[in-house]
Parts: sequence; structure tokens; C-alpha cells
Amino acid sequence: MNPVLNISSYLFVPLPDAAALRDTLHERAVSAGLKGTILIAEEGINMFLAGDADVVREFIAELKRDERFAPLDPKESWSDHQPFRKMLVKVKNEIIRMNMPAIRPASGRAPAVAPETLRRWLADGKDDTGRPVVTLDTRNDFEVDQGTFRDAIDWRISKFTEFPDALRQHKAELAGKTVVSFCTGGIRCEKAAILMRNEGIENVYQLEGGILKYFEMTDGAHYDGGCFVFDQREVLGANLDAVPLVHGAPPALSSIAEDGNDDLR
Repeated sequence: MNPVLNISSYLFVPLPDAAALRDTLHERAVSAGLKGTILIAEEGINMFLAGDADVVREFIAELKRDERFAPLDPKESWSDHQPFRKMLVKVKNEIIRMNMPAIRPASGRAPAVAPETLRRWLADGKDDTGRPVVTLDTRNDFEVDQGTFRDAIDWRISKFTEFPDALRQHKAELAGKTVVSFCTGGIRCEKAAILMRNEGIENVYQLEGGILKYFEMTDGAHYDGGCFVFDQREVLGANLDAVPLVHGAPPALSSIAEDGNDDLR
């Protein structure tokens, strides 16, 4: 059994004390021997952590004693080595940068679809009302090339801040369909789904927990390839084990877990 527990988790929740939280969480994580990246902003928290399973779970349990973090629901996977080189905790303007300050998931999120439900919809080619279903990949083009849902819409964006303009150029293509936005762990597709609803697209869902939760809760059907992750494992297959990159990672991606760059999260 692989001995290192890897978790990813995020939560949109108002954190006016983000700067103070940064110091507290950094001290706790370092003292516990954990490694990874935690991003904190006024809009919430985004985490990628790895270490001994008991230690990681105790860290999350302690964090959830603060009632603001009680809804955290980490996605788990395992590795045979520590995939991070250091422990970083950073305060950002956004935990996922979209440059759309009016998009506030903590004030109300778009409807979500469970992985098991999406699998059934994709098998049927329609949702429970009979409307055609399409999946929309909100990740950057390099990530999409590592793997994506079969026949997913891919606007070839290079970073998430390009998504709003891409949506406005292509939203006519989504008319009359049920659109399920997805990303690695759910954070990008959560903002994307809100924006789409604000832009007048009516039948929009976000994939709850993203690709990683889909892998965890289903057999990975209707998904081709792997899922790029932001640590040294780089790509995970449907069984949540590391698989080879389709092609080599550019330098900007190879150190993303260490430099705290959140454009691609």
C-alpha cells in the first residue's frame, strides 16, 4: 500500500482574517511535518497537502473545529513518496484567479451534479429531463491534453482568466443543452458555472468535486486519459495512481506546487 496520503480541498467562505490565518496554518502544518500548498484569500481556502494519513486527517479535523471550515470535504489519493518539496501557505487576492470580483461563490453556488449522476447522464446522452448533456472543460489546454471527458467542449484557453471571454465568444453553442462544467477538483468549474448562469445560460451544473471525485466515486467511464495534478506525481489515472505525462511539462508547470502559481488551479 502506498504510504503517503494526498488531499486536495477548497472552500469558498469569507475569511477577513486571511493574513492571520496564514501564520497559524503555516505553523500547524510545518509542526505536523506536512508538505504542500495552502492558498488563502478573503473569498476562501484552497489546499494541496501530503503526509502521514493520521497526521493529514488530524490537521483537517483541527481546521474543521473552526465552524467556517466545517464543510471541507477533502479528496484523497495515495502515493509511494512525498510529492511536495516544501510547505507553502500564501495569501492571495483570489484562491482561483478569474479577475471577476462579482463572482462570489460564498454568496450562492450554481447547482452541482454528483459524479454518479453525471456518469449515468453521459451513458444516456441526456439528463433526467431528456435534454442533451455536454461537458465543458474549464482547465487550460495543457491539462486538457493529458485527458478529459469524451467529446468535452474545449476552448483551448491557456489560463483560467481567459474563460470569461471564451464563454462570451462561444455561449451560443450551449443553447438548449444541459452544460456540466468540470475541472481538477471543482474550484474552477464552481466559478465558471456561476458566470455561465449570470450570462443567461439556464441549464448549468458544476461537477461536484471535479475530475478527482469522479475518479474516486465511479469507474472513470466516459473519461479518456489522466488528470493533471499540481504536485510531482503530475498525472493521475482513473484509479488515482500516477501515470505518465502525454508530453513533457513546460517549466512553468513543473514547479507549480512550489511557486504557488494559482492561475492553473
